[in-house]
Amino acid sequence: MKPASLQQRNMLYPFILVTSLFFLWGFVHNLDPILIPHLKKSFSLNTLQSSLVDSAVFIAYFVMALPAGFIMRKYGYKAGIITGLLLFATGSFLFIPAANTQQYLFFLLALFIIACGLTILETAANPYASLLGDPATATQRLNFAQSFNGLAVTLAPIIGARIILTKGFSDEELNAMTETARKLALASEASSVKTPYLVLGSIILLVAILFALIKLPEIQDNDEQAVGKNLFHSLRHSHLRWAVIAQFFYVGAQVCVFSFFILFAVDAAGIDRVKAADYLGWGCGMAFMIGRFAGTFFMKFIPPARLLASYALLCTVLSGVAMFAQGMVAVYAVIAIAFFMSIMFPTIFSLGIRELGGDAKFGSSLIVMAIVGGAILPPTMAQISDMTGNIQLGYIVPLFCFAIVFYFGWKGQSIRKTVLP
Repeated sequence: MKPASLQQRNMLYPFILVTSLFFLWGFVHNLDPILIPHLKKSFSLNTLQSSLVDSAVFIAYFVMALPAGFIMRKYGYKAGIITGLLLFATGSFLFIPAANTQQYLFFLLALFIIACGLTILETAANPYASLLGDPATATQRLNFAQSFNGLAVTLAPIIGARIILTKGFSDEELNAMTETARKLALASEASSVKTPYLVLGSIILLVAILFALIKLPEIQDNDEQAVGKNLFHSLRHSHLRWAVIAQFFYVGAQVCVFSFFILFAVDAAGIDRVKAADYLGWGCGMAFMIGRFAGTFFMKFIPPARLLASYALLCTVLSGVAMFAQGMVAVYAVIAIAFFMSIMFPTIFSLGIRELGGDAKFGSSLIVMAIVGGAILPPTMAQISDMTGNIQLGYIVPLFCFAIVFYFGWKGQSIRKTVLP
């Protein structure tokens, strides 16, 4: 048997590497709220059409979650991580021909490929981080790793806005142009995404090489009786079924809050897009990051399920405030939502895969598949916004979502196993 200090060191270095992935996928995800107003303007889209950015990303989670589970089950977590990173890098590099051809569908394809990589990464990294250590502290450990995702939520909008949003033409300048000149100006504006995604893809490729060169411990399933079972076998766990439902609605709510924040802040408070991006980064992003670290601390004293239910209830109330408040009060309400929703993804995930044994990899795939809520619910919010002419009223969608998460934290996460034939 290895000494405890050596075992801890063997777990520490892989945990640090895996934690870096949470930052990287958080960064690219949180460039999407910058891309939405940018592409909306560049291609003269309505709110619903611009929401296809989210749909392209989160449909990939639904499509790739099961293949990701099979990759891990057959080849292990390391192979899953490297495969995910290579797809991530490929999609990032595709932004260059997408900008050159000036085709909105090409941008959506590049985002879809990035998201395919992220799906495999999240399917591998979430349970891997959870399993790298004492099972009693798995939820705290996963929340800590996800805290660096929160750091990315802060930095990505601030950096992205200054690289992408500040290089365009004002509405007054565009209106003064001829139709031909206006099209050329908007095409030039769309090309501003090439450099950031080239840099991002290069970094991801280097990280993939690093993972290929470093030896990672492979976590083996302990439940030998479960080996060889299928996806439906894992659904005998009622808390997993509820976790899938809760994650579907939580991710839908999170994407609604972050992706439409700039459009929301401009409309509700009358501020410009770059200032709104600063509120997204320093406000929502910082609140999200602090909320992750604070939640990890609070879980030492408050059971994770109870903390989840309490936070979800507060988010439900704050969504109502965002719907009807005026000016900066509405913006501050959304920033507060970011703080309280910060623990939801890792907590739902960790509570959902408790005591699954050999069903853990398929259970992980199911919870990641539920991220498709980010593809379905934001267009619903966008449609309400377009129909009413008021994006604030679209917050009825996050309000309903947080109510579902509240139920999961209150009762749905209780462990019960259904006997299946």
